[in-house]
Amino acid sequence: MATVSADSKEQRFISGAEIPADWWRLFRSDSLDAIVQQAMANNPTLEASEASLRQGQANLQAGYGVFFPQVGAEAEGGRQRVAPLENGLQTPGTDFNLITVSGTVSYVLDAFGGKRRAVEGLRSQADYQRYATKAAYLTLSANVVNAVIARAAYAAQVNATETLIELETEQLEATEAQVRAGTAAYANVLSVRSLIAANRALLAPLKQRISQAEHLLATLEGVLPSEAALPDIDLGSLSLPVNLPVSLPSDLVRQRPDILSAEAQLHIASANIGIATAAMFPSVSLSGTYGAGGTSFGNLSADSFRFWSFGPSITVPLFQGGSLWYGRKAAIDAYQQSLATYRQTVLSAFQQVADCLNALEHDAQSLQAQVGAQSDASAALSLLQANYRAGMVG
Repeated sequence: MATVSADSKEQRFISGAEIPADWWRLFRSDSLDAIVQQAMANNPTLEASEASLRQGQANLQAGYGVFFPQVGAEAEGGRQRVAPLENGLQTPGTDFNLITVSGTVSYVLDAFGGKRRAVEGLRSQADYQRYATKAAYLTLSANVVNAVIARAAYAAQVNATETLIELETEQLEATEAQVRAGTAAYANVLSVRSLIAANRALLAPLKQRISQAEHLLATLEGVLPSEAALPDIDLGSLSLPVNLPVSLPSDLVRQRPDILSAEAQLHIASANIGIATAAMFPSVSLSGTYGAGGTSFGNLSADSFRFWSFGPSITVPLFQGGSLWYGRKAAIDAYQQSLATYRQTVLSAFQQVADCLNALEHDAQSLQAQVGAQSDASAALSLLQANYRAGMVG
Protein backbone atom coordinates (compact mmCIF):
# COMPACT_ATOMS: atom_id res chain seq x y z
CA MET A 1 0.00 0.00 0.00
CA ALA A 2 1.30 3.46 -0.89
CA THR A 3 0.15 7.06 -1.08
CA VAL A 4 -0.46 8.78 -4.40
CA SER A 5 2.65 10.09 -6.14
CA ALA A 6 3.28 13.76 -5.36
CA ASP A 7 6.32 15.73 -6.51
CA SER A 8 7.70 12.45 -7.94
CA LYS A 9 7.56 10.82 -4.51
CA GLU A 10 5.28 8.36 -2.77
CA GLN A 11 5.28 6.87 0.72
CA ARG A 12 4.83 3.13 1.15
CA PHE A 13 3.30 1.50 4.23
CA ILE A 14 5.16 -1.63 5.39
CA SER A 15 2.89 -3.76 7.62
CA GLY A 16 4.62 -5.43 10.54
CA ALA A 17 7.96 -3.68 10.02
CA GLU A 18 10.04 -2.71 13.05
CA ILE A 19 9.91 0.94 14.12
CA PRO A 20 13.49 2.20 14.66
CA ALA A 21 14.23 3.80 18.00
CA ASP A 22 16.05 6.66 16.25
CA TRP A 23 13.19 7.20 13.81
CA TRP A 24 14.20 10.80 13.10
CA ARG A 25 17.17 9.50 11.09
CA LEU A 26 14.66 8.64 8.35
CA PHE A 27 14.83 12.33 7.38
CA ARG A 28 18.55 11.84 6.55
CA SER A 29 19.76 15.04 8.16
CA ASP A 30 22.90 15.09 10.30
CA SER A 31 21.97 18.51 11.65
CA LEU A 32 18.57 17.26 12.77
CA ASP A 33 20.19 14.24 14.42
CA ALA A 34 22.62 16.53 16.29
CA ILE A 35 19.77 18.67 17.65
CA VAL A 36 17.84 15.61 18.84
CA GLN A 37 20.93 14.14 20.52
CA GLN A 38 21.59 17.46 22.27
CA ALA A 39 18.03 17.49 23.60
CA MET A 40 18.29 13.87 24.74
CA ALA A 41 21.41 14.71 26.75
CA ASN A 42 20.26 17.92 28.47
CA ASN A 43 16.45 18.07 28.58
CA PRO A 44 15.29 18.69 32.21
CA THR A 45 11.92 16.94 31.74
CA LEU A 46 13.68 13.80 30.53
CA GLU A 47 16.10 13.98 33.47
CA ALA A 48 13.15 14.21 35.88
CA SER A 49 11.51 11.20 34.24
CA GLU A 50 14.71 9.17 34.51
CA ALA A 51 15.03 10.13 38.19
CA SER A 52 11.44 8.96 38.79
CA LEU A 53 12.32 5.66 37.13
CA ARG A 54 15.31 5.17 39.43
CA GLN A 55 13.10 6.04 42.41
CA GLY A 56 10.55 3.42 41.41
CA GLN A 57 13.24 0.78 40.97
CA ALA A 58 14.73 1.62 44.39
CA ASN A 59 11.29 1.41 46.04
CA LEU A 60 10.83 -2.01 44.47
CA GLN A 61 14.15 -3.25 45.85
CA ALA A 62 13.19 -1.88 49.27
CA GLY A 63 9.84 -3.70 49.06
CA TYR A 64 11.55 -7.06 48.57
CA GLY A 65 12.79 -6.75 52.15
CA VAL A 66 9.45 -8.00 53.52
CA PHE A 67 10.31 -11.52 52.32
CA PHE A 68 13.31 -11.76 54.64
CA PRO A 69 13.58 -11.97 58.44
CA GLN A 70 14.00 -8.62 60.17
CA VAL A 71 17.01 -8.66 62.51
CA GLY A 72 17.79 -5.93 65.01
CA ALA A 73 20.04 -5.26 67.99
CA GLU A 74 19.58 -2.92 70.91
CA ALA A 75 21.82 -1.74 73.71
CA GLU A 76 20.57 0.50 76.49
CA GLY A 77 22.10 1.88 79.67
CA GLY A 78 20.80 4.17 82.37
CA ARG A 79 20.50 4.90 86.06
CA GLN A 80 17.14 4.29 87.69
CA ARG A 81 15.27 4.45 90.95
CA VAL A 82 12.17 2.34 91.55
CA ALA A 83 9.44 2.64 94.17
CA PRO A 84 9.01 -0.75 95.99
CA LEU A 85 5.51 0.33 97.05
CA GLU A 86 4.40 -0.27 93.43
CA ASN A 87 4.97 -3.98 94.06
CA GLY A 88 3.48 -3.94 97.58
CA LEU A 89 6.87 -3.82 99.35
CA GLN A 90 7.62 -1.62 102.33
CA THR A 91 11.35 -1.39 101.72
CA PRO A 92 12.91 1.94 100.83
CA GLY A 93 13.75 2.69 97.21
CA THR A 94 17.27 2.32 95.89
CA ASP A 95 19.30 3.80 93.06
CA PHE A 96 21.01 1.43 90.62
CA ASN A 97 22.42 1.14 87.12
CA LEU A 98 20.66 -0.96 84.47
CA ILE A 99 22.40 -2.11 81.30
CA THR A 100 20.65 -4.31 78.72
CA VAL A 101 21.90 -5.78 75.46
CA SER A 102 19.46 -7.73 73.25
CA GLY A 103 18.85 -8.98 69.74
CA THR A 104 15.50 -9.49 68.00
CA VAL A 105 14.50 -11.56 64.98
CA SER A 106 11.01 -11.30 63.50
CA TYR A 107 9.34 -12.66 60.39
CA VAL A 108 5.87 -11.93 59.04
CA LEU A 109 3.98 -14.93 57.67
CA ASP A 110 2.29 -13.66 54.53
CA ALA A 111 -0.51 -16.20 54.76
CA PHE A 112 -3.06 -14.15 52.79
CA GLY A 113 -0.73 -12.56 50.24
CA GLY A 114 -0.93 -8.94 51.36
CA LYS A 115 2.85 -8.47 51.30
CA ARG A 116 3.19 -10.20 47.95
CA ARG A 117 0.53 -7.99 46.41
CA ALA A 118 2.23 -4.92 47.87
CA VAL A 119 5.50 -5.88 46.16
CA GLU A 120 3.53 -6.62 43.00
CA GLY A 121 2.16 -3.07 43.14
CA LEU A 122 5.68 -1.67 43.56
CA ARG A 123 6.83 -3.70 40.56
CA SER A 124 3.97 -2.33 38.49
CA GLN A 125 4.81 1.18 39.67
CA ALA A 126 8.39 0.69 38.45
CA ASP A 127 6.99 -0.58 35.12
CA TYR A 128 4.80 2.51 34.88
CA GLN A 129 7.80 4.79 35.45
CA ARG A 130 9.76 2.90 32.79
CA TYR A 131 6.99 3.34 30.23
CA ALA A 132 6.57 6.98 31.25
CA THR A 133 10.29 7.51 30.60
CA LYS A 134 9.95 5.86 27.21
CA ALA A 135 7.02 8.16 26.45
CA ALA A 136 9.14 11.13 27.51
CA TYR A 137 11.83 10.07 25.01
CA LEU A 138 9.29 9.79 22.20
CA THR A 139 7.58 13.05 23.09
CA LEU A 140 10.87 14.91 23.30
CA SER A 141 12.16 13.60 19.97
CA ALA A 142 8.80 14.34 18.28
CA ASN A 143 8.70 17.88 19.67
CA VAL A 144 12.26 18.55 18.52
CA VAL A 145 11.61 17.23 15.00
CA ASN A 146 8.32 19.16 14.75
CA ALA A 147 10.03 22.37 15.88
CA VAL A 148 12.90 21.90 13.42
CA ILE A 149 10.52 21.27 10.50
CA ALA A 150 8.31 24.20 11.51
CA ARG A 151 11.35 26.49 11.72
CA ALA A 152 12.52 25.39 8.28
CA ALA A 153 9.01 25.78 6.84
CA TYR A 154 8.63 29.30 8.23
CA ALA A 155 12.03 30.20 6.78
CA ALA A 156 10.92 28.83 3.40
CA GLN A 157 7.78 30.98 3.60
CA VAL A 158 9.92 34.02 4.35
CA ASN A 159 12.10 33.31 1.30
CA ALA A 160 9.04 32.81 -0.92
CA THR A 161 7.47 36.03 0.33
CA GLU A 162 10.68 37.99 -0.25
CA THR A 163 10.88 36.55 -3.79
CA LEU A 164 7.28 37.61 -4.39
CA ILE A 165 8.07 41.13 -3.16
CA GLU A 166 11.01 41.29 -5.57
CA LEU A 167 8.74 40.36 -8.49
CA GLU A 168 6.15 42.92 -7.40
CA THR A 169 8.89 45.54 -7.11
CA GLU A 170 9.83 44.87 -10.73
CA GLN A 171 6.17 45.21 -11.61
CA LEU A 172 6.04 48.50 -9.71
CA GLU A 173 8.99 49.89 -11.66
CA ALA A 174 7.33 48.95 -14.96
CA THR A 175 4.02 50.46 -13.86
CA GLU A 176 5.69 53.71 -12.80
CA ALA A 177 7.37 53.88 -16.21
CA GLN A 178 3.99 53.42 -17.87
CA VAL A 179 2.51 56.21 -15.71
CA ARG A 180 5.35 58.56 -16.67
CA ALA A 181 4.75 57.69 -20.32
CA GLY A 182 1.06 58.44 -19.90
CA THR A 183 -0.05 54.93 -20.90
CA ALA A 184 -1.35 53.89 -17.44
CA ALA A 185 -3.27 55.50 -14.61
CA TYR A 186 -1.56 56.39 -11.33
CA ALA A 187 -4.07 54.15 -9.53
CA ASN A 188 -2.19 51.15 -10.93
CA VAL A 189 0.92 52.29 -9.04
CA LEU A 190 -1.04 52.53 -5.81
CA SER A 191 -2.51 49.07 -6.37
CA VAL A 192 0.94 47.47 -6.78
CA ARG A 193 2.31 49.38 -3.78
CA SER A 194 -0.60 48.04 -1.74
CA LEU A 195 0.30 44.48 -2.75
CA ILE A 196 3.93 45.01 -1.77
CA ALA A 197 2.96 46.50 1.59
CA ALA A 198 0.57 43.63 2.31
CA ASN A 199 3.26 41.03 1.58
CA ARG A 200 5.85 42.90 3.65
CA ALA A 201 3.37 42.83 6.53
CA LEU A 202 3.48 39.03 6.36
CA LEU A 203 7.22 38.90 7.02
CA ALA A 204 7.15 40.05 10.66
CA PRO A 205 4.70 37.34 11.88
CA LEU A 206 6.67 34.67 9.99
CA LYS A 207 9.96 35.82 11.52
CA GLN A 208 8.28 35.85 14.95
CA ARG A 209 7.26 32.21 14.45
CA ILE A 210 10.84 31.38 13.50
CA SER A 211 12.00 32.98 16.76
CA GLN A 212 9.39 31.05 18.74
CA ALA A 213 10.49 27.77 17.14
CA GLU A 214 14.12 28.57 17.97
CA HIS A 215 13.22 29.41 21.58
CA LEU A 216 11.29 26.15 21.87
CA LEU A 217 14.27 24.20 20.54
CA ALA A 218 16.54 25.92 23.06
CA THR A 219 14.18 24.99 25.89
CA LEU A 220 14.02 21.38 24.70
CA GLU A 221 17.82 21.31 24.61
CA GLY A 222 17.97 22.55 28.19
CA VAL A 223 19.66 25.88 27.48
CA LEU A 224 18.65 29.53 27.53
CA PRO A 225 17.38 30.96 24.22
CA SER A 226 20.34 33.34 24.15
CA GLU A 227 22.78 30.42 24.51
CA ALA A 228 21.33 28.13 21.84
CA ALA A 229 23.50 27.40 18.79
CA LEU A 230 21.07 26.02 16.22
CA PRO A 231 22.22 25.02 12.73
CA ASP A 232 20.30 26.35 9.75
CA ILE A 233 18.33 23.48 8.24
CA ASP A 234 16.83 24.05 4.82
CA LEU A 235 13.42 22.48 4.30
CA GLY A 236 14.61 20.95 1.04
CA SER A 237 17.50 19.18 2.80
CA LEU A 238 15.07 16.99 4.76
CA SER A 239 14.28 13.78 2.91
CA LEU A 240 10.72 12.56 3.10
CA PRO A 241 10.69 9.06 4.66
CA VAL A 242 9.68 6.60 1.95
CA ASN A 243 9.11 3.31 3.79
CA LEU A 244 6.81 3.79 6.78
CA PRO A 245 6.50 0.88 9.25
CA VAL A 246 2.92 0.18 10.28
CA SER A 247 2.41 -2.01 13.35
CA LEU A 248 -0.21 -4.71 13.43
CA PRO A 249 -2.97 -4.15 16.02
CA SER A 250 -1.63 -6.98 18.18
CA ASP A 251 1.83 -5.39 18.19
CA LEU A 252 0.63 -1.83 18.68
CA VAL A 253 -0.65 -2.47 22.21
CA ARG A 254 2.80 -3.83 23.17
CA GLN A 255 4.72 -0.92 21.64
CA ARG A 256 2.96 2.30 22.57
CA PRO A 257 4.14 3.57 25.98
CA ASP A 258 0.80 5.23 26.72
CA ILE A 259 -0.98 1.87 26.43
CA LEU A 260 1.70 0.11 28.48
CA SER A 261 1.51 2.85 31.14
CA ALA A 262 -2.26 2.44 31.39
CA GLU A 263 -1.77 -1.33 31.67
CA ALA A 264 0.75 -0.85 34.50
CA GLN A 265 -1.70 1.41 36.35
CA LEU A 266 -4.34 -1.28 35.91
CA HIS A 267 -1.94 -3.79 37.46
CA ILE A 268 -1.33 -1.43 40.40
CA ALA A 269 -5.07 -1.16 41.00
CA SER A 270 -5.37 -4.95 40.91
CA ALA A 271 -2.59 -5.30 43.49
CA ASN A 272 -4.34 -2.78 45.74
CA ILE A 273 -7.41 -5.04 45.78
CA GLY A 274 -5.24 -7.88 47.08
CA ILE A 275 -3.71 -5.64 49.74
CA ALA A 276 -7.14 -4.45 50.91
CA THR A 277 -8.46 -8.03 50.94
CA ALA A 278 -5.51 -9.34 52.98
CA ALA A 279 -6.05 -6.58 55.55
CA MET A 280 -9.41 -8.17 56.41
CA PHE A 281 -7.76 -11.43 57.55
CA PRO A 282 -5.55 -12.20 60.56
CA SER A 283 -1.91 -11.16 60.50
CA VAL A 284 0.57 -13.73 61.86
CA SER A 285 4.22 -13.12 62.70
CA LEU A 286 7.05 -14.95 64.47
CA SER A 287 9.48 -13.14 66.72
CA GLY A 288 12.27 -14.02 69.11
CA THR A 289 14.37 -11.97 71.53
CA TYR A 290 17.56 -12.88 73.39
CA GLY A 291 19.56 -10.60 75.63
CA ALA A 292 21.11 -9.88 78.98
CA GLY A 293 20.71 -7.18 81.61
CA GLY A 294 22.66 -6.17 84.67
CA THR A 295 23.98 -3.37 86.76
CA SER A 296 27.32 -3.34 84.90
CA PHE A 297 28.92 -4.72 81.76
CA GLY A 298 30.84 -7.24 83.84
CA ASN A 299 27.84 -9.25 84.98
CA LEU A 300 26.06 -9.38 81.62
CA SER A 301 27.59 -12.80 80.96
CA ALA A 302 26.05 -14.38 84.07
CA ASP A 303 23.22 -16.81 83.39
CA SER A 304 21.03 -15.19 85.99
CA PHE A 305 20.98 -11.93 84.07
CA ARG A 306 19.97 -13.38 80.70
CA PHE A 307 16.47 -13.27 79.24
CA TRP A 308 14.83 -14.55 76.05
CA SER A 309 11.44 -14.99 74.44
CA PHE A 310 10.13 -16.74 71.35
CA GLY A 311 6.70 -17.29 69.90
CA PRO A 312 4.11 -16.35 67.32
CA SER A 313 1.72 -13.44 67.50
CA ILE A 314 -1.57 -13.02 65.70
CA THR A 315 -3.66 -9.92 65.14
CA VAL A 316 -7.30 -10.41 64.18
CA PRO A 317 -9.38 -7.45 62.95
CA LEU A 318 -12.72 -7.97 64.66
CA PHE A 319 -14.46 -4.61 64.27
CA GLN A 320 -13.16 -1.63 62.33
CA GLY A 321 -16.38 0.28 61.75
CA GLY A 322 -16.61 -0.97 58.16
CA SER A 323 -13.36 0.76 57.13
CA LEU A 324 -11.72 -2.46 55.87
CA TRP A 325 -14.81 -3.55 53.94
CA TYR A 326 -15.29 -0.19 52.24
CA GLY A 327 -11.56 0.15 51.72
CA ARG A 328 -11.67 -3.05 49.66
CA LYS A 329 -14.76 -1.82 47.82
CA ALA A 330 -12.95 1.43 47.00
CA ALA A 331 -10.00 -0.56 45.65
CA ILE A 332 -12.36 -2.56 43.41
CA ASP A 333 -13.94 0.65 42.12
CA ALA A 334 -10.47 2.08 41.45
CA TYR A 335 -9.67 -1.05 39.45
CA GLN A 336 -12.83 -0.61 37.39
CA GLN A 337 -11.82 2.99 36.74
CA SER A 338 -8.32 1.95 35.64
CA LEU A 339 -9.82 -0.74 33.39
CA ALA A 340 -12.05 1.81 31.66
CA THR A 341 -9.10 4.18 31.29
CA TYR A 342 -7.03 1.38 29.75
CA ARG A 343 -9.76 0.56 27.22
CA GLN A 344 -10.12 4.23 26.30
CA THR A 345 -6.36 4.55 25.85
CA VAL A 346 -6.32 1.58 23.47
CA LEU A 347 -9.22 2.99 21.47
CA SER A 348 -7.56 6.41 21.27
CA ALA A 349 -4.34 4.79 20.08
CA PHE A 350 -6.10 3.02 17.21
CA GLN A 351 -7.91 6.26 16.36
CA GLN A 352 -4.62 8.19 16.22
CA VAL A 353 -3.02 5.57 13.98
CA ALA A 354 -6.01 5.62 11.61
CA ASP A 355 -5.99 9.44 11.56
CA CYS A 356 -2.26 9.46 10.82
CA LEU A 357 -2.53 6.98 7.94
CA ASN A 358 -5.42 8.91 6.39
CA ALA A 359 -3.58 12.22 6.90
CA LEU A 360 -0.56 10.90 5.01
CA GLU A 361 -2.77 9.94 2.08
CA HIS A 362 -4.65 13.25 2.10
CA ASP A 363 -1.44 15.25 2.48
CA ALA A 364 -0.04 13.47 -0.57
CA GLN A 365 -3.19 14.35 -2.55
CA SER A 366 -2.96 17.98 -1.41
CA LEU A 367 0.73 18.13 -2.32
CA GLN A 368 -0.01 16.63 -5.73
CA ALA A 369 -2.57 19.37 -6.41
CA GLN A 370 -0.28 22.11 -5.11
CA VAL A 371 2.63 20.90 -7.24
CA GLY A 372 0.40 21.03 -10.31
CA ALA A 373 -0.82 24.50 -9.41
CA GLN A 374 2.74 25.71 -8.83
CA SER A 375 3.88 24.27 -12.15
CA ASP A 376 1.04 25.96 -14.04
CA ALA A 377 1.62 29.27 -12.26
CA SER A 378 5.34 29.12 -13.02
CA ALA A 379 4.66 28.45 -16.70
CA ALA A 380 2.12 31.29 -16.83
CA LEU A 381 4.61 33.69 -15.22
CA SER A 382 7.32 32.72 -17.71
CA LEU A 383 4.98 33.27 -20.68
CA LEU A 384 3.78 36.60 -19.30
CA GLN A 385 7.35 37.81 -18.76
CA ALA A 386 8.33 36.71 -22.29
CA ASN A 387 5.33 38.52 -23.79
CA TYR A 388 6.13 41.61 -21.75
CA ARG A 389 9.72 41.66 -22.94
CA ALA A 390 8.45 41.26 -26.51
CA GLY A 391 6.11 44.21 -26.07
CA MET A 392 3.02 42.13 -26.66
CA VAL A 393 1.36 42.95 -23.28
CA GLY A 394 1.25 45.99 -21.06
